[in-house]
Amino acid sequence: MNATLAAVVLSLLSAVGYATAAVAQERLASRTRPGSGVLRLLGHGAWWWAVGLNAAGALLHVAALKYGSLTLVQPLGALTLVAAVPLGARLAGRRVARTEWRGTVLTLLGLAALLLAAGGTPPHETLSLPEALGIAAVALVLVTTLVRRAGRPGARPGLRFAAASGLVSGVASALTQTVTVSVTDHTHGPAISWRTAVLALLVAAFAVGGLLLSQTAYRGGLGAPLAMVTLANPVAASVIGLALLGERLQGGAVGVLLAVVGAAAAARGVVLLTRATATTTPASHPPAAPPSPAAPGPPALQRPPAMPELPTTPPATVTPRPQTPPLSSAPPAPPSVPRSAAPAPDRAPASAPLLH
Repeated sequence: MNATLAAVVLSLLSAVGYATAAVAQERLASRTRPGSGVLRLLGHGAWWWAVGLNAAGALLHVAALKYGSLTLVQPLGALTLVAAVPLGARLAGRRVARTEWRGTVLTLLGLAALLLAAGGTPPHETLSLPEALGIAAVALVLVTTLVRRAGRPGARPGLRFAAASGLVSGVASALTQTVTVSVTDHTHGPAISWRTAVLALLVAAFAVGGLLLSQTAYRGGLGAPLAMVTLANPVAASVIGLALLGERLQGGAVGVLLAVVGAAAAARGVVLLTRATATTTPASHPPAAPPSPAAPGPPALQRPPAMPELPTTPPATVTPRPQTPPLSSAPPAPPSVPRSAAPAPDRAPASAPLLH
């Protein structure tokens, strides 16, 4: 099989795994409180289900990086968005909005343009340890800045966490490709060395960090955060590939122009998905809002019963009181009168025969 075709097929399978994992993470994020920590996530079976799906997608992604360059494999991750948005809407019991479709199509068209401009040659260059450590340091500074600014008023924390997750995932992909090429291609030295071990630890740290950041990002919905992750991931990986791994865009100046236009279209798609998320989240919050008034409701509901009881009980107690005295005094008098009158007629007829 051709190396480029193998990279494309493996990337497609990886996108399916990542899409299913993204939907599972978004549904888990909608059921957990914003302040819940990592330990609470570990107690959810859905979390481990998402971790398993992400691991499967990551393994397929690593295999794709063995046959394709970063500029080829990373944009194919946009297919995650194609599968995740309709799947998430179906599981949520709603239809995909037109704005979501438009945002998805624009994002895919933009990433397809980036894919056409990307090179398809198999990777041969690897990152040195100083380069890898420098990339990790820069990524850590950028992620820290994004996370800190996510708490500012007016900021969109979901998109900032998603951008941080995409950046971390892109760096992890670049480091993963270096580890994969170093292990499989012995021209760069021994398969297992202390450099490879350090890079593997960095890959594990960045992979876990990207997973946790994406879990936090999905609290604001699925479409816009996933689109941001899908956009930031290939951009970060492509920058590393073009700057440090000797990768080049195809077509010269035309390829560069195509890549710029594709990036602009993908960014526009992310904006549309952000607006769609902003319009659909209020529809999803009303079901969750009734519990909040219901909590203060019971104390208010307990007071009305006390107030109506006061007006209702006095009539009930007033009516029997006037009736009980006459009933207790009247019965003795009427029965005594008929009893005395009853024997009188008996004596009258008895005395009549005596007169005759």
